[in-house]
Amino acid sequence: MKEIKIQDREIKKYTRRSWLSFVKFFALTGIGFAGWRWLYTQPLDGGILGGIPEPLRKGLEINEKLFKTTFNSARLVKEYAKSDAAKKVRVNGDVGLDTELFEPKKWTLEIQKAVGKTVSVKLEELMKLPKTEVVYNFKCIEGWSQVSWWGGVRFADFANHFGLEKELLMNYVGMSTPDFDYYVGIDMESALHPQTILAYEMNGKPLPMQHGYPLRLIIPVKYGVKSLKRIGSIYFDNEKPSDYWAERGYDYYIGL
Repeated sequence: MKEIKIQDREIKKYTRRSWLSFVKFFALTGIGFAGWRWLYTQPLDGGILGGIPEPLRKGLEINEKLFKTTFNSARLVKEYAKSDAAKKVRVNGDVGLDTELFEPKKWTLEIQKAVGKTVSVKLEELMKLPKTEVVYNFKCIEGWSQVSWWGGVRFADFANHFGLEKELLMNYVGMSTPDFDYYVGIDMESALHPQTILAYEMNGKPLPMQHGYPLRLIIPVKYGVKSLKRIGSIYFDNEKPSDYWAERGYDYYIGL
């Protein structure tokens, strides 16, 4: 009889725990659903940052401030031996790469200076500048990464060579493809990072068309969506330039 009473008490104890667990589960589910409903009734952010609920955008902006606070231009992304680089480099996106409309022989890089003057630069001019090679783990927001080998000119060397000292005092760099279908905004600290290059080579050879021939951005401190392919124009601003993925609700900074 004593054993039966003990068993009854144990059953009641576990029954109470089960009910409390169910109550907590449904309470938390209700709170989560109410929070979701509240979030999607909030006004959308506007302008160049795309249409997502303002609380989400504020959260992304807080992350951006934290990243900027911890950013150190002297901290280099890990590099690898050239032998570690992939022979078949994965393609990440093709927006702005309509090869049927692109005429390689007519390509020039248009640099819009702060004073309103535009400077046109040919690939041959860029290739005369000191060459820098970067072998690093290219990371995509889709979740994959791959060690790849790129060659070109440091953005900082490029800017100094073409007399962009005043422009480098601004907060941001904007870049777009020749057809303006794809465009990015980069904070100046990241653009001047010593591993950020304007790349014209991949695996020691000219860039393939699908990888941004004749010139693309390689910026190891960012996810791959910022490494704009087929750069057509570069400009500078103190306000955030338009950014393709930020307009679609993604983080503007996208730092690593």
